[in-house]
Amino acid sequence: MTQQQRPIEQFRLRSRLRFLLDRGEIWLDENRMLLLHARSMGALRRELFDSLGEERARGLLVRMGFASGRQDAELAKKLLGSGDPGDVFRIGPELHAFEGLVRAEIVQADFDWEHGSFSGAVDWAQSWEADSHLQQFGLGSEAACWSLVGYASGYVTQFFNRLIVFRETHCVAKGDPHCHIVGKPAETWGDDDYLRYFKPEDIAGEFEEMRAEIARLRDTLQGQPAAGRIIGKAPAFLAAFDLVGKAARSPITVLLLGETGVGKEMFAHWLHEQSERAAQPFVAVNCAAIPHELIEAELFGVRKGAFTGADTSRPGRFERAHGGTLFLDEVGDLSPAAQVKLLRVLQTGEVERLGDVETRKVDVRVVAATNIDLQQAIKAGRFRSDLYYRLATFPVTIPPLRERSSDIPLLAAALIAASEARLGKKFQGLSDRAMQALMRYRWPGNVRELQNLVERGTLLAPNGGLIEIDHLFAGDAPTEDSDAELQPTGLLASPDDARRRQLCEAILEPGFDLERHEAGLLDLAVARAKGNLTHAARLLGITRRQLAYRLAARGVPQTS
Repeated sequence: MTQQQRPIEQFRLRSRLRFLLDRGEIWLDENRMLLLHARSMGALRRELFDSLGEERARGLLVRMGFASGRQDAELAKKLLGSGDPGDVFRIGPELHAFEGLVRAEIVQADFDWEHGSFSGAVDWAQSWEADSHLQQFGLGSEAACWSLVGYASGYVTQFFNRLIVFRETHCVAKGDPHCHIVGKPAETWGDDDYLRYFKPEDIAGEFEEMRAEIARLRDTLQGQPAAGRIIGKAPAFLAAFDLVGKAARSPITVLLLGETGVGKEMFAHWLHEQSERAAQPFVAVNCAAIPHELIEAELFGVRKGAFTGADTSRPGRFERAHGGTLFLDEVGDLSPAAQVKLLRVLQTGEVERLGDVETRKVDVRVVAATNIDLQQAIKAGRFRSDLYYRLATFPVTIPPLRERSSDIPLLAAALIAASEARLGKKFQGLSDRAMQALMRYRWPGNVRELQNLVERGTLLAPNGGLIEIDHLFAGDAPTEDSDAELQPTGLLASPDDARRRQLCEAILEPGFDLERHEAGLLDLAVARAKGNLTHAARLLGITRRQLAYRLAARGVPQTS
């Protein structure tokens, strides 16, 4: 890497680092970072060795570093875009140094991107891990930079889409003058004992099986069936779900209340599936989506000849749901005439088709839903109070997503998994920044809006990569301005300095004309000061004489 390349790449890295000091956050592009004491990390590393044993601790450190390296590889690709792959690859040492882990220098790199072949070697200096190992354990006989080796392996693996494994051959922790690693494809090492550090331990699978069994036992003890497609653990959500569970196996009429998109139809489906009517039809009708003049025919059916165009007799939704469940969504939008007929059906269990005098018995469990305040609608004369009391025998309010934000990671993971199956893609999940944006968003569209965002994100995100904030939001992503920025000196700039630097970065592009931009800035200041050069100079942070000289040099007439 040339000296000219190095400052450019360091500048690009600095421009991605943001300090949100008022919120206690540090961000490197999409990834939330932590500024930790190396000594405390060393103590944690020592604890891992003491509690897990040397072999398992090594494996854990390698895999932790591997995951970090893969994330930084995605950042490197973004920094250089469609640039030369070799340049993107060489940002790795800069990232490693930028994060305070080690100073790395590539001493050999032979690779063929098309065929996925790689052979490389790197020298390390100032390895935090080697220094920490010396402090905790003293000089030993084996290499100690396990997380750093994992990082290098994950970084290169992410570029080649092929497992590339590095191994530390020299290490300060065992008396060598510097640390040195070599890397090549995993299968060429011929050392299964070493490669096992890069593979998850079986204990992870055993833990997942144990957790699933505990969940099954909990459901059995509570007498509550599994939720299936209904996902959530937030207290407000569980309270609503508990109420629905109590009503599932009874014939009681349930009224589901909540904002648009909270999942009322999914709850209605679950009610039906858990009831004794599960083998019978589930019929849903959106009362707001059907014109008022047609809603009665849709709900109660039509007799042939009842009106122009009624060429045949046909059953309504009540008859089609006989023996099962009828879900009346947006029931608050029913016309007054339809409300009267619905009340009669609920009272008598009989329907009368439009234009007919014959009544038909129906056995239907009604589940209704609305996103409007029916009590207010009654006061306004838009909804019948007697119908309300028939429907609201067992009201359940489903909380909006903003009141159950702790469920967002669970919902997002399930939605991503569904998209993976549908699109034939695999993802590493959501980036830290994307997840935080979802957690802080107000969700006017609730779960339905989350579903739409995830569908967009999985469509735009690269196969095998992270789903980032720009993949989720279409041009209106929540943004957080950094209130501090890293200067080339390594010091933090003030918020004002950071904003000025961002402005300079925005205008410093190919074709930039300094004289033209200066002239425009001077003219803008004079116009804002309404021709008063003293005030204009104050806006620009220069003296009146300096401003007058610059204007005169351009031949601009001076009025004051």
